[in-house]
Amino acid sequence: MTTKLYLPFALLLMAFTACKNNATSNSTDETAESVADSTAMQAYLLTYFKDDTHSLHMALSTDGYSFTDINEGNPVVAGDTIASQKGIRDPHISRGPDGAFYVVMTDLHLFAKDLGYRDTTWERPIEDYDWGNNRGFVMMKSYDLIHWTHSNFLFNENFEGFDEIGCAWAPQSIYDPEEGKMMVYYTMRMEHGLTKLYYSYANEDFTALETQPKQLFEYPDASIQVLDADITKMPDGRFCMMYVAQENPIGIKMAFSDTINSGYVYDPEWIDMEPGSCEAPNVWQRIGTDSFVLMYDIYSINPHNFGFVETTDFKNFKDLGHFNEGKMKTTNFSSPKHGAVIQLTKAEAQKLAEHYQYDLKFD
Repeated sequence: MTTKLYLPFALLLMAFTACKNNATSNSTDETAESVADSTAMQAYLLTYFKDDTHSLHMALSTDGYSFTDINEGNPVVAGDTIASQKGIRDPHISRGPDGAFYVVMTDLHLFAKDLGYRDTTWERPIEDYDWGNNRGFVMMKSYDLIHWTHSNFLFNENFEGFDEIGCAWAPQSIYDPEEGKMMVYYTMRMEHGLTKLYYSYANEDFTALETQPKQLFEYPDASIQVLDADITKMPDGRFCMMYVAQENPIGIKMAFSDTINSGYVYDPEWIDMEPGSCEAPNVWQRIGTDSFVLMYDIYSINPHNFGFVETTDFKNFKDLGHFNEGKMKTTNFSSPKHGAVIQLTKAEAQKLAEHYQYDLKFD
């Protein structure tokens, strides 16, 4: 069996310029039109991370049920080459109207002290900034899913008044057509305060956030922490935001709005099908259908796993079970964490698979 190694980020970055020049040789309008055509989509890409690597992993599927890691379970980008804390968590991928792919990740390593990356358990004192404290994100952009630009964004270095930030977690991105920009939304707290949901807009190169954080949603019970938002544009034009409410147990709820960045109306129903706690909701649509899948990370079980429910109306949800305990399968990896799924064209999926010497087969 051929041993496939993931490339250090520096080598990926060296190759990016040639890739970008080639990828942008066509007009942006032509690229956007081609990727926006849902009939061209024939595969799914899952991004995820694992606790033992704190790095970016990718898996492909041609049917939306069985996923195979493209690099035999090894990272495609190592966290210690791109993150200020030498590790990433919570990778999210989206597609922009420019034909580019956007990845945002939490810049945080839970085990950095054990690995010798720092001398303290957390980057800053836990008594001042609480558990898992960090100050920003890793932002990446690519036109082919192989060669990436990369930047580290730290709130305290870019915005006044954020020296006392307690955490910045679980960033996600979505294109806002009203603003004509990629909107990054995320979980944040100040010092020991409660986590809340915020959003900012990214610059054109996707190397930094250029607008001050604004609160995205306010939970009706101000004593409850909320985190891990995921926004989906529904067929009726409204936006559904799945998010985590830290009640007992912790789980997934919804809110709806006509506007992507405000006006979300609280819905009291719990959406996940778990008796214990879960987090990291991500919604994706099955190709050629009106069905949407909600995927979430069940951290309350051991080994932890992903859970899945499916809906066509965002009112009624069917339980699909867990990875490898029902219809949803993984073939060569286990215990993924905080995943996100997007659709790919056949050509995009094949090019990515060929780069990692993975024999991707279509029916």
